[in-house]
Amino acid sequence: MENKSYLKSLKNDLPAGLVVFLVALPLCLGIALASGAPMLSGIIAGVVGGVVIGLLSGSHTSVSGPAAGLIIIVLSAITTLGSYEAFLLSLVLAGVIQLLLGLLKAGVISLYFPSNVIKGMLAAIGLTLILKQIPHFLGVDGDDFGEMEFFQKDGNTTFSYLADAFEDVNFGVMITGAISFAILLLWESKWVQRLNALKQIPGALVAVMFGVLTNLFYSFSLPNFAIAQSHLVTLPSFQSIGDIGDALVFPDFSAFSNYQVYITAITLAFVASLETLLSLEAVDKLDTQKRVTPQNRELMAQGAGNILSGLIGGLPITAVIVRSSANINAGSKTKISGVFHGILLVLAVLVFAKYINYIPLSSLAAILILVGFKLTKPALYMKQYKLGLDQFIPFIVTVVAIMMSDLLIGICIGMAVGIFYILKANYQIPYFQDKDTSDGVVNIILSEHVSFLNKPSLQKMLSELPQKSKVVIDGSKSQTIDYDALDAIHRFKAIAKEKHIHLELKNIPDLEVQGDLH
Repeated sequence: MENKSYLKSLKNDLPAGLVVFLVALPLCLGIALASGAPMLSGIIAGVVGGVVIGLLSGSHTSVSGPAAGLIIIVLSAITTLGSYEAFLLSLVLAGVIQLLLGLLKAGVISLYFPSNVIKGMLAAIGLTLILKQIPHFLGVDGDDFGEMEFFQKDGNTTFSYLADAFEDVNFGVMITGAISFAILLLWESKWVQRLNALKQIPGALVAVMFGVLTNLFYSFSLPNFAIAQSHLVTLPSFQSIGDIGDALVFPDFSAFSNYQVYITAITLAFVASLETLLSLEAVDKLDTQKRVTPQNRELMAQGAGNILSGLIGGLPITAVIVRSSANINAGSKTKISGVFHGILLVLAVLVFAKYINYIPLSSLAAILILVGFKLTKPALYMKQYKLGLDQFIPFIVTVVAIMMSDLLIGICIGMAVGIFYILKANYQIPYFQDKDTSDGVVNIILSEHVSFLNKPSLQKMLSELPQKSKVVIDGSKSQTIDYDALDAIHRFKAIAKEKHIHLELKNIPDLEVQGDLH
């Protein structure tokens, strides 16, 4: 049945895979360059992420590959370990750790991330994509195509670099990007969607082709507008599989004695696993069919992928939101699209490198800007605001924090704010009921579960009980009453006489109260 589903979805998956390939190709190269690793390492990671992890993963929409969030770790690790080969050994070990985490069912951690933080992550990724791609759209390519950090290696920030880009516009590049963007919008219009012949052709492919044709027109008719090679895709080409084999780099197993290898491995495993789980949570929310990815299976798939990538000279791999969201937006139905994009990466370096190097970066930037907009639509912000400040503030803090730092730091800040509002809600929301009966008795009925988070509100309510009142605290409906909550109740019992309160406890466990209360 599943095979039939794959075959039935090929008309959607193959065009989507092509779109992901166009997005992933420059990102693979850019991330490799920024990481201080061989250029081929980014392609290897993209292929393994697409084909191997794509086949092993339980996700139908997520696409894996080298991640911008790991650039700093890789760059620092190569310097610390002294060679890229020693780093590859760390990557293999990191993959083994990920396999173990999957077997130990550690994937459950992803369930503890609030939805407002996940939505904030998606919105932040969208905004970052737009801001980072505008310079490439304008013809300013001083930063790497795959760079996502706010503080850039050249000393600029995202905003300062953007401001500089508007002062140094390359009109030939910008016009090419604008044509590509216009085609993308046209392809999503109702007019094109009504025409079956056009609807079957990926808009991204048409946009890229027009970008290439525009530049060829410049070369023959408007040479002043012709796009220089620095503003085009730069893909290393190989004549045969043997040439690729000669270029492969392998782990240095003699580095086993270096303790820094193990520190790097643990760091890589933790960060890559967390980024993968966060990406999966976000991608599952984007999936139109609302399928849920088995997290533990994904950790094992990622572990296997990173072991293989490390053994043949590739970069670390995670599930990547940019590729995955582009995949979903392109209409993907199954994992075949991700596998197909990996196959295209292989063909790109073996067969099509010469032709791919004609693609303007501004055309690819146009694709990513549109993907970014779909992730951060104004309607999303309005929806979160209407849900209330307890939902909106963690959401917007996550957005700002990710944009001003990086994915993981931003998520941690967003989580901290989210936890604050959860604790605040637990303080404010009563887990017990206060009822005044006709005979003047105050009945306090504890809820099914009373945790330590309820202690502040419990103490507050008890302290506000009037003197000379009759109070019954009833725990008959409670399955669990936390020690801290019991402590608060029994301490109140000790001081109730001083306030002339007649207190009766029903089904409340005894507890030895620490301290002198008399």
